[in-house]
Amino acid sequence: MKRFTLAGAVALACLTLSSTAAATEAGQWYGRFEIGHSDLKIEVDGFSADDTDTVYGLRIGHYFTPNVAMEGFYSILGDRSVDGVSHDMDVAGLGVVGKKNFGADHTGFFIAGRAGAQSVNTKLSAGGYRLRERSTKPYVGVGAGYDFDHHNGLSLNYDYNTGDLFNADVTAHTLTLGYEYRF
Repeated sequence: MKRFTLAGAVALACLTLSSTAAATEAGQWYGRFEIGHSDLKIEVDGFSADDTDTVYGLRIGHYFTPNVAMEGFYSILGDRSVDGVSHDMDVAGLGVVGKKNFGADHTGFFIAGRAGAQSVNTKLSAGGYRLRERSTKPYVGVGAGYDFDHHNGLSLNYDYNTGDLFNADVTAHTLTLGYEYRF
């Protein structure tokens, strides 16, 4: 519940930034909501386990030019419980976005790439034991989509995320559908 409260607060902040964005001549602010599929994998000492889950994310950023933006985000990459074992992975980060529109006046079909650093919070609980570790890791992602006008766009995005859980390596491959509103 705390995560959804945080996501709501960030969305509210995004709406209040619209008045600031109107006064900014250097570019546009934007907010993007993403939802999709996550493939989570934990590997330790040659053993591995994987699972799939739903991923949710909220990104807020600013385009300094029509092709370059900086963004902050929060995503829940997985929150799953199977056979008494629960795994939870969420991230908050900051990165850069590169985008190339192929339509007239920076609309139409586009491709995009993003990269940056994120704080990864990984938790695992089983049999009354709980492990939790926060690590800072790089992330990368690519996307393709369509900007309907200067305010609305849809995209399909792939991101690669990693994290640590003591001696275990944790990865999350995500495929999301994103709606972006620029103001």
